[in-house]
Amino acid sequence: MVRIIHLSDIHFGCENKPAVAATRDYILANPFDLLAVTSDVTTIGAEAEFKAAAEWLAALPGPQLGTPGNHDTPYANLVARLFWPFRRYDHYLGPAWRDGFSGPGLNAQSVNTARGAQIRINWSKGAIRERDTERVTSALARAPAGALRVALCHHPLVEITGGPMTARVRGGSHCASIMATGGVDLVLSGHIHTPFALALPCGDERTYAVGAATLSLRERGAPPGFNVIEADAEAVTVTAQGWTGSHFEPFRTWSLPRRQAAPPSAVAEAGEIARAAPD
Repeated sequence: MVRIIHLSDIHFGCENKPAVAATRDYILANPFDLLAVTSDVTTIGAEAEFKAAAEWLAALPGPQLGTPGNHDTPYANLVARLFWPFRRYDHYLGPAWRDGFSGPGLNAQSVNTARGAQIRINWSKGAIRERDTERVTSALARAPAGALRVALCHHPLVEITGGPMTARVRGGSHCASIMATGGVDLVLSGHIHTPFALALPCGDERTYAVGAATLSLRERGAPPGFNVIEADAEAVTVTAQGWTGSHFEPFRTWSLPRRQAAPPSAVAEAGEIARAAPD
């Protein structure tokens, strides 16, 4: 059994302090294989927020893997957002924090969908490059047979029906197809502040998009919370833990059947198939 704790959108500077403290207690009391953090760890990318995030994460046990979010860029400094948007993220959390993780029965890799600025009005929306997707998919494809293959990004690659907001990830549908065809099992994300789990509508539909709620005061129709993900050979169970105001309890649960066939050994084939799919 593989166990992942999936956090997202903690937004230090606007965090729900009791929920964040209870999340720490939960993590300390429950063993896991990986702590996956799909970012916005800050609210405006301020140095004080990064310090608080780094201190909180450093006090937690076990391996951790993350990727930047759009709020982890310097909100008020346009020059920094244009030329070095993730300098503070790398300084406080370290670029190695998003290099990937490999352990018994699990391989996880990160891809950055956040941008400091874009040629569109809403810079908070996501973008993903094909070469980054193929790098992640290739790394995951090298995992031993039967291992859970997990990709981390901040923005959902496909839109969530009924979600409280959009991600509008440039290249998202195309890159989701590459991951699905390449045998990725889970694509973890955040951004919309509500938990979800659904099959990507491509490949064999055994690649699942899984989103975690926020741990901040910026709620969007769901309580603050996080996901507990447990996987065996047959299925992945995602339990969204929701904050009641005094403790966490299961808010929603999904059971997702795993693919049984081995994924393709070469990402090149997956890329060729995916390139034929419309974005």
